[in-house]
Amino acid sequence: MSASALWIALGVLVLSTARSSEAARRLTTNPSRFANSTLVRLADYLLTGYKRGVRPVRDWRTSTTVSIDLMIYAILSVDEKNQVLTTYIWYRQQWKDEFLVWDPKEFDDVKQISILTNNLWVPDILINEFVDVGKSPDIPYVYVGNDGEVKNYKPIQVVTACSLDIYNFPFDVQNCSLTFMSWLHTVKDINISLLRSPEEVMFDKSVFMNQGEWELLHVLSAYSAFSIDGNDHYAEMKFSVVIRRRPLFYTVSLLLPSIFLMVMDIVGFFLPPTVERVSFKITLLLGYSVFLIIVSDTLPATAIGTPLIGVYFVVCMALLVISLTETILIVRLVHKQDLQPHVPEWVKYLVLERATVLFCIRNKHKFGPLHPKEVDVTQYKENNINSAKLNFLCCENPKHREKPMGMALPLRENTPVVDSILHEISFIRQYLEKRDEYRDIAKEWLQVGYVLDVLLFRVYLVAVLAYSITLGTLWSVWQYAE
Repeated sequence: MSASALWIALGVLVLSTARSSEAARRLTTNPSRFANSTLVRLADYLLTGYKRGVRPVRDWRTSTTVSIDLMIYAILSVDEKNQVLTTYIWYRQQWKDEFLVWDPKEFDDVKQISILTNNLWVPDILINEFVDVGKSPDIPYVYVGNDGEVKNYKPIQVVTACSLDIYNFPFDVQNCSLTFMSWLHTVKDINISLLRSPEEVMFDKSVFMNQGEWELLHVLSAYSAFSIDGNDHYAEMKFSVVIRRRPLFYTVSLLLPSIFLMVMDIVGFFLPPTVERVSFKITLLLGYSVFLIIVSDTLPATAIGTPLIGVYFVVCMALLVISLTETILIVRLVHKQDLQPHVPEWVKYLVLERATVLFCIRNKHKFGPLHPKEVDVTQYKENNINSAKLNFLCCENPKHREKPMGMALPLRENTPVVDSILHEISFIRQYLEKRDEYRDIAKEWLQVGYVLDVLLFRVYLVAVLAYSITLGTLWSVWQYAE
C-alpha cells in the first residue's frame, strides 16, 4: 500500500516538472513576451552574482573616484531666525563600477542601460550641512555604460544650516555652503572630484528660476581633504552658493514710509512755535510708532544680531523725540516769558550776537537788541516826580493859577485830594513801567526762542542729512557688491 502511494507521488512530481519545463521553454521562445529581450539578457548578465554591498573594484587598493556636480534650480526659503536655507538642486554623480562592464557587440550594440538603484552599489555621499529631509522625488534608476560608468542624476530639495548675516538687510548677500563628502569611507576608498570645471559651475544659471526674492550670483567650488584623528583623511567638495536679496519690496514698504515721515517732521519746523506745532509732532511720533508695530513682523530677527535697518528705525524714532523736545522747549520760551527773569548777558552774547553771525541767521534787526538806547527807569521816575512837584507849586502861585470853573473847594482843603491823585498817578505809572519791563523780558526771551529755533532746526537738519547720506551710501555699496 505504501509502495503504490510512493510511485503515484513520484509520477505526479515528474509530470509537474515536465509541464514546468515546457512552460519555461515556451516562455523563452515566445518573442512577444519580451519585446526588448536584449536588455533583459544584459540585465541578467550584469546582475548575476553581483554583490551590491561591496565596493566595486577588483583591486582593493584602488580608490573609487566619485565625480559630482550640481545646478541650483530655485531658492525656496531663507529662514533667518532658525538659520536654515532651503534650496532645490539638480544633483549629478558618476563613478566607475568595474563589475558592470560588457561588450556592446554581444548585446546588439547596447552601450547604456538603466538599472534599479537598489540593485547596485551606491557611494554614501551626503551633504554635511543637512538638518532636515526635504521633499525630493524618488528616482529609482541609474544609467550604466558599457565601460562601467554609473550615472546617478536626481533632483534634491536641500534643507541645510547656514550662517546668515542679516546686518545688511534688505541689501544683504548670503554665502551658504553645501559640502559633499563620504560619511564613512576615507580618501583611500572613496575620493571626490568635480564633474565640470570650476568656471562652468561658477557661472551656470541655465536652470535657475530667477523670478523670486533671491538672485543667484555664483557658485564657488573647492576640494579639500581633512583628518579628524590625524590618521584617516576624508575627501570633501564644498560648493559655496552666493545669493543676493532683491530689495525693491522692502524699499517700498519699509524705507519710503519712514523717509516720508521724517521729511514731514522737518517740514514741521516751518510752522510757528505754537501748541499746534507740538500737536503736529506728537501726531507724527504716534504715526511712526504705529508704523514700527506694523513692520515689526517683516524684519528678520535673530538672537545674535539686529539688522541695520532696525537701528535706522530706532534712530529715526529718537530723532522724532528730540524734535518734539526741542519744540516743547521753544514753545516754553515763547509763551511763558512772564514767569522768567531777564535774559542773562552771556545768553544774549552767545545766542543773539555770536550765533546769529556764526550761523548766518537773517533779519538781524529782528534778533538784535530791542532798544538802541537803554532807558534808566530810576531816572525816569525821578523826572516824573519832579515834574509833578513843579506843577503843584505852580498851582499854589496865584499868578500862575487859573480860575476854576464852577464851584471849587479852597486850595488848602484840596491839598489831601491832590496828594491822593498824585499817589494814584504814581501807582499807575509804576504799574505801566512794570508791565513794560515784563514786555521787554518777554521780547528778549522771544528773540532767544526764535534764534534757538532756527539754530536747533539747522543742527537737526544736518544730523538727519548726515545720517541719511551715510546709510544710503552703505546700502548702495552693499546692493552692488558681489
